[in-house]
Amino acid sequence: MTAGVTKDWTLEQFPHRTYDKLRYADTDRQGHVNNAVFSTFIETGRVELIYDSEAPLTSPDTSFVIVNLNLQLRAEIRWPGTVDIGTAVTRVGNSSIQLYQGIFQDGVCCATAETVIVCVDDNTQRPTRLPDTARENLARL
Repeated sequence: MTAGVTKDWTLEQFPHRTYDKLRYADTDRQGHVNNAVFSTFIETGRVELIYDSEAPLTSPDTSFVIVNLNLQLRAEIRWPGTVDIGTAVTRVGNSSIQLYQGIFQDGVCCATAETVIVCVDDNTQRPTRLPDTARENLARL
């Protein structure tokens, strides 16, 4: 999957999918979901991928930190309802993973995001090589 500027993304293009329920508290004065909440939706997709109980990306004493997040707002999201979140892995480095994600409401791509996360050693807080099991689990994405 190549990241690009288009509204033609579909949820089906993303190998990992999840959803979030919209809350009234997510809305702003204009009656649509506040743009700050879009980052929370992206987090939901990212965290469910990282901590998937059947294919986790972390190992004991490691975690992930965000080093870059580029969020493109494409359309409004309105309460009530849900949003679908799609996630794809676009690059795997020595200690980093680049993700491309889409947020959808009623089939419309409302936002896309490119995120780079780095695996760190919890004791030293320094980047560490991705575990082999993480690489294996990422291969399917």
